[in-house]
Amino acid sequence: MPNPSTISLDQIQAPIAAEMTEFEHKFRQSMRTKVLLLDKIMGYIVKRKGKQIRPMFVFLTARAARAEPNTGDPLPDASFRGAALIELLHTATLVHDDVVDESNYRRGFFSINALWKNKIAVLVGDYLLSRGLLLSLENDDFDLLKIVSNAVRELSEGELLQIEKARKLDITEEVYFDIIRQKTASLIASCTAVGAASVGADKETIERARLFGEKVGIAFQIKDDLFDYGTAEIGKPVGIDIKEKKMTLPLIYSLQQASWLEKRQVIFNVKNNAGHRDRVQQVIEFVKRTGGLEYAIKTMKEYRDQALAILYTFPESPSRTSLEQLINYTIEREK
Repeated sequence: MPNPSTISLDQIQAPIAAEMTEFEHKFRQSMRTKVLLLDKIMGYIVKRKGKQIRPMFVFLTARAARAEPNTGDPLPDASFRGAALIELLHTATLVHDDVVDESNYRRGFFSINALWKNKIAVLVGDYLLSRGLLLSLENDDFDLLKIVSNAVRELSEGELLQIEKARKLDITEEVYFDIIRQKTASLIASCTAVGAASVGADKETIERARLFGEKVGIAFQIKDDLFDYGTAEIGKPVGIDIKEKKMTLPLIYSLQQASWLEKRQVIFNVKNNAGHRDRVQQVIEFVKRTGGLEYAIKTMKEYRDQALAILYTFPESPSRTSLEQLINYTIEREK
């Protein structure tokens, strides 16, 4: 298999290139509205889309789960509605997140609340949510709606659990995995479960697809944690998690290795780092010195291997190969 760092997203997308083009057109159409202000904002949201990783997971898993003899057969409309549902509900949560976090940027673009103020941003989030719900209800996609609604519930619970624990900075490794399973992995898991469900797969296959997505999501989040200690230009400043008092895996592991006195000093630096770049830097150096990064990399690779083991239970196909490449792409990426 080619080196993952040399594989582009276009190459990974090859088995579903037609679906991705069709989805983009359908999604743009679904965002149209007669309210001029809303239409302008929807256009802005569509224009600033990211790498489209979520729809890719939906379509590739749909093809892999179906493993049809004729791989050229088009996917059913339910696959497109499932991908749109995830994009609508996830975008709604991001718009609301930016309001809560008072964030002015999202992926290098101005956030909705920065351009149109909080009240409009909250209403736009509500609108996206209702569009997603109606899309499913109008087409009787109750199974897809259940999967995605569960993911949004878990996402909210994970965020609240993280906020609760951040106050005391007493997150254990077990609690950390609970948080990222809900906050990050549940979304990728909903993509893979929706992909399988949209082609009429049985319950066992859907659950296998969901678990595959969950393992990928956990590996993905650990990779994101590692960026906090690196120098790569990723649109996420180094040390931002520490500044926001987020306890990530490298830091949790390093604190377990520290003496009582050193642990107290590091936690003090995390709690009281506002305006003190040197304190953030001390925390980064402490984690690097005590093996936190190596431990996180090892754990990330373990989750990747678990995901691949589940993926290999699906029949061999071009889509399965692309999913394997997509997993490696997400953990080898530099941004």
